[in-house]
Amino acid sequence: MSGRHPLLDLQRVGALVDHLADVGTVFRVFDRQDSGCLSYGVALADERWFVKTATTRAAERALRRAIAVHAAVRHPAIVPLAHHFTAAGVPTLVYPWVDGDLLYHPTLAGTMPRHDPRSVWSRFRRLPVAAVGAVVDAVLDAHVALERAGFVVGDFYDGCLLYDFDSRRLWLIDLDEYRPCPYVATEEPCGSRRFMAPEERIGGTLDTRTTVFDLGRGIRLLLDAGDDEAAWRGSAAQLDVVARATRPDPSDRYADVAELAAAWRT
Repeated sequence: MSGRHPLLDLQRVGALVDHLADVGTVFRVFDRQDSGCLSYGVALADERWFVKTATTRAAERALRRAIAVHAAVRHPAIVPLAHHFTAAGVPTLVYPWVDGDLLYHPTLAGTMPRHDPRSVWSRFRRLPVAAVGAVVDAVLDAHVALERAGFVVGDFYDGCLLYDFDSRRLWLIDLDEYRPCPYVATEEPCGSRRFMAPEERIGGTLDTRTTVFDLGRGIRLLLDAGDDEAAWRGSAAQLDVVARATRPDPSDRYADVAELAAAWRT
């Protein structure tokens, strides 16, 4: 391995956990997820990496989709894919480790409610409105880039948003369910119903207007002071934008993310 990076110069290895133990120190294990993925925080000398693999066939397909998305899109708010290889024949993705807290962190063992005073969400809701507005801008910008590359949202919710409170920087992660646009759902789409459009169901056609709906729902939650969405912190005009973005009939929404972003900023 001399002269080669132990993670970024790989094409294939055997047992992933053995390789990680040989080349560095595993300082975090994410093994309580409901996605079928298994991930590790790995320290190598002065570097830290996030290594993600799959434990189910569905998760393997999802990681292959993520590879395609990252090959087509680069954006400052999206944690970039640094490399991918196979471990025991399973796709394995390597991302730079980024500091921050997931706004919502669902696990097999249960999740702290958003309204809990100790939750990340409660801390986020104490930020100034301008700081939250910057998060909304970053989310919209990233999705304009994804839309231009031809992708429709999949499994977008607050568990995809990683926020660094020190630098006040937002990261978008877990693009595993984003797909070429448009597509017809042949199985029940993954995601939180709180964020999903009516057409996100088996047999539904998902396109740019679906992404508009999901982003509208995300904005509605991000700019509310409570979990019941009864304490809107933005302006009346901004709430009107959210209302149009989340209309049940896709034809009544903004035509695409670019139009939604333009309306939001005016």
